[in-house]
Amino acid sequence: MKRTLFLAALGAASLLGWAQTRPAAAPVKKPKLVVMIVVDQFRYDYLTKFGSQFTGGFRRLLDHGAVFTNAYYDHMPTVTAVGHSIVLTGAMPASSGIVGNEWYDRKTGQQVTSVSDESVQQLGAPAKRGASPHRLLVSTVGDELKMSGKGASKVVSLSIKDRSAIMPGGHMADGAYWFDKPSGNFVSSTWYFKELPAWVKTFNDKKVIDQWKGSLGYDKMSESKLGNDVVEIFAETAIEGENLGRNEGTDLLAMSFSANDTVGHAKGPDSPEAKEITLHTDKVLDKFFTFVDKRIGLSNVVFVLSADHGVSPLPELMATRKMPGGRIPESVVLDAVTAALNAKYGEAKWVLGKSGPSPYLDHKLIADSKLDPEEVEQVAAQAVRNLPHIARVFTREELRRGLSQNDMVGQRAQNGFFYQRASDLVIVPEPYWLFEKSGTSHGTPWNYDTHVPVIFMGPGVKAGKYNGRACVNDIAPTLTTMLEVETPSGSAGRVLTEMLVK
Repeated sequence: MKRTLFLAALGAASLLGWAQTRPAAAPVKKPKLVVMIVVDQFRYDYLTKFGSQFTGGFRRLLDHGAVFTNAYYDHMPTVTAVGHSIVLTGAMPASSGIVGNEWYDRKTGQQVTSVSDESVQQLGAPAKRGASPHRLLVSTVGDELKMSGKGASKVVSLSIKDRSAIMPGGHMADGAYWFDKPSGNFVSSTWYFKELPAWVKTFNDKKVIDQWKGSLGYDKMSESKLGNDVVEIFAETAIEGENLGRNEGTDLLAMSFSANDTVGHAKGPDSPEAKEITLHTDKVLDKFFTFVDKRIGLSNVVFVLSADHGVSPLPELMATRKMPGGRIPESVVLDAVTAALNAKYGEAKWVLGKSGPSPYLDHKLIADSKLDPEEVEQVAAQAVRNLPHIARVFTREELRRGLSQNDMVGQRAQNGFFYQRASDLVIVPEPYWLFEKSGTSHGTPWNYDTHVPVIFMGPGVKAGKYNGRACVNDIAPTLTTMLEVETPSGSAGRVLTEMLVK
């Protein structure tokens, strides 16, 4: 018995000793650079439809990244400015204040864009006004990096579109750059600095992108697949010019490929042109990854790839498939609202502006006429509900009071509602019905507009396929967790712990 107890004690001591002397797992090193890649209007199913033909950047991401197959946006409208505001803030429009690409500003009585700013000037080419993130009410991953005090991190963001460059960069970016089509220059604004950095001036002066211009001109070139080559070469130049990945702290580069959106709008997601630009983007990303590997080392860089929204198939194609779909001209919606209000309250200019098909009513006229604003909204809403192929209509007051139905559509409408900038009606067409006269578009809460890729690749990431539900809002808090800095102020996402190396 004593011998048995002795052996047991000896075994326990041995186990304890082994536990005490076992080497701890090596901590995951912090990346030298984070690269956020957004492909404008990139549906998730492009990865499955064209995956067998990928040989470059997409293939690397699929083979070596953490691929979330069921990642969605949980808001509407699913448009460029909103999507780009979410990727590195994690914030819904209800918090960020970015409710669309443009909207009617009740304070100024003008249509404004998400980034237009009369208080700053454009740098690099003449323009009537500048652009900045001043309408974004929350912080980004880059802002939190800058405020963390963990070294002198640099943040740079770039794209063809101004909003696609400005939103991911946040308030404290060292520079946000977009493409000026008349001049063929990359430009910025005095929000960031008094004059363009020397490396940007040199890039513009050398007319680097003229190698792709040909007979197309800057406008058409930037909207073709060649626009992605332009973004890639400028991203390489930014890495060199700002010495990204070689600074004291972790740096951040956000880059967005806009040309995919232009091609998709015109030709649709099932077109040969959509396939062509997707395969071209695969090659462009391969070139970029090769450059980053040689300069910084892929083992020192965390890459994230996503999209700002998806897109609907062409209604005409859906008809050949015996599927629902069609077109509802925006003018039909706005005319119905005006006619109903004229019939009920007398003729007047009831609609001051719009965001897509959603009207902004004249609140002063309603007040001066001593009308009940909620009743006026309901009259307008019912007029739209009576139109064919309208799925849902929410009024501003219903959303303010949180009265949207607690289903997918209602929740996504609620998440997109910011009272001070909201239209008086939020209108949802039936699936596959568009408000455009030609081509195709996006903006709805339906899954073809909300299902997009989310892929992480780099140190600290467990590669593999993750089929659980994820949200694009999850990108920002996951990155700040990896970087050990504060979560962005409006983040509504969760940390994707399932893919993090412990």
